[in-house]
Amino acid sequence: MTQKTTRINIRNKRASFDYELIERFAAGVQLVGTEIKSIRLGKANLVDSYCYFVKGELWLKGMRVSEYFYGTYNNHQPERDRKLLLKKKELQKLERKTKESGLTIVPVKIFLNERGFAKVEIALARGKKMHDKRETLKNKEASREMDRIKKKY
Repeated sequence: MTQKTTRINIRNKRASFDYELIERFAAGVQLVGTEIKSIRLGKANLVDSYCYFVKGELWLKGMRVSEYFYGTYNNHQPERDRKLLLKKKELQKLERKTKESGLTIVPVKIFLNERGFAKVEIALARGKKMHDKRETLKNKEASREMDRIKKKY
């Protein structure tokens, strides 16, 4: 019996528009109950989510994992805070950088690694100003226009 493998790749498109992503990390997520089944079905959303520290631990707030359709009374809460699992040195580095230089930590994407565990890619980020966002939109539109011209010829 062969198992069908699907690539789960849930992205936070808003993060790259609103923030300048400086450094990326892959963190494990502490899940409960039927959350992993919902993530495997692609029923998760990272829009408006962010990370924060409590007593040296990193937490993810605002990630929505929809309830599993076949779950019964054992279903999970869709919008609860989830603990992120990183190495101690990485946690200390992130906490130090966010406190001293006005950076923030945003989740960029959710993916399943080769062992089937759900991981969240987080990024150390600096907020973009309005003119930087306009510049990003101009560059994106210019690259689309170049692709259209290349397609014609």
